[in-house]
Amino acid sequence: MIIVAGKLYVDPATRDAYLAGCDHVVEQARAAAGCLDFVLAADPIEADRINVYERWQSDADLAKFRDTGPDPEQAAAIRDADVSKYRVSAVEVP
Repeated sequence: MIIVAGKLYVDPATRDAYLAGCDHVVEQARAAAGCLDFVLAADPIEADRINVYERWQSDADLAKFRDTGPDPEQAAAIRDADVSKYRVSAVEVP
């Protein structure tokens, strides 16, 4: 399993519009083969921060989805990012 998690920073005045523009990306990801979860969400404390969380069955599934890439306008709106990919070897249910 692959987890992609982190944070994006955009202009606080345009964060809500940015997220609304990402609705189609979330829908596409959730419909993609191998996507177990995908969310982009406004941070409740930092006005310019968007939290990223994705969970994929495999690198291949993630790569196939990523081939489409972000919209150039969306990419240009990101002022900073700190997002990492994690490879999970085991999952335990509490």
